[in-house]
Amino acid sequence: MSGLVSGWHAGFDAALAGIFGLLIGSFLNVVIYRLPKIMERQWALECAEMSGFTAQNTAAFNLLMPRSRCSSCGHVIAWYENIPVLSYLFLKGQCSVCGTKFGLRYPLVELATGGLFFFCGWRWGLSWTGLAWGGFAAALVTLAMIDWDTTLLPDDITLPLLWAGLIVVVLGWNPAINLSQALWGVVAGYLSLWLVYWAFKLVTGKEGMGYGDFKLFAALGAWFGWSALVPIILMASVIGALVGITMKFSSGLREGGYVPFGPFLAAAGLTAMVFGPQAILGVIGL
Repeated sequence: MSGLVSGWHAGFDAALAGIFGLLIGSFLNVVIYRLPKIMERQWALECAEMSGFTAQNTAAFNLLMPRSRCSSCGHVIAWYENIPVLSYLFLKGQCSVCGTKFGLRYPLVELATGGLFFFCGWRWGLSWTGLAWGGFAAALVTLAMIDWDTTLLPDDITLPLLWAGLIVVVLGWNPAINLSQALWGVVAGYLSLWLVYWAFKLVTGKEGMGYGDFKLFAALGAWFGWSALVPIILMASVIGALVGITMKFSSGLREGGYVPFGPFLAAAGLTAMVFGPQAILGVIGL
């Protein structure tokens, strides 16, 4: 009987976390779209100031303002048109005014985030540990999508993710590793890709990755410890190779033939969260 009650509690925690994750996923769609634009506006403002120009007054544009609206007709999205997944299905994936199609990615991001939060609720319950790993998952989903769209990994997410990894270890919310393992994970994660970057640049004269990749890998080191970095980078490389080959044969590569590495690091990090870093080695046959 106690096992049944325990299972019911675990299911309730997971369901509640999953619903919360759907709501977070809806917000992540806003972050994925707006944060790169906010960064571009900030860069333009800084360039104007350095050039001696006075920046013109512009309307507020941040993660909260203005309200979400249709990009075609400007229709402001009502609250009942913004319910995760359900509104997309009810509206058949299109604007209620002009009929412009909304991308399928919006509900997919919501479902992915909801599923990850469901897992965190099932594994760790409604605890600080579960909340911490839910935030970790949300950050990786956001970084993966932004990097895929823009080849940017914003410091506004990678650096807080790194510090959060160290903090949750200190607070005891990540008992799988200790602070020494987390700190050396940060150092090894950053320096390993930094060395690869410079070796590649010295040999080819080209930049193979960006500094955001170093910071993201360092953040993963903070969450999993230094010993998990080899399985994570191997998994990221395997996923990246498979996606790159598929895109090449389907003529889906972008101009220049590049594929950002951040999404694959994020995917490997989420795989490590769900299955454990060492299980990755078994998946890829090592």
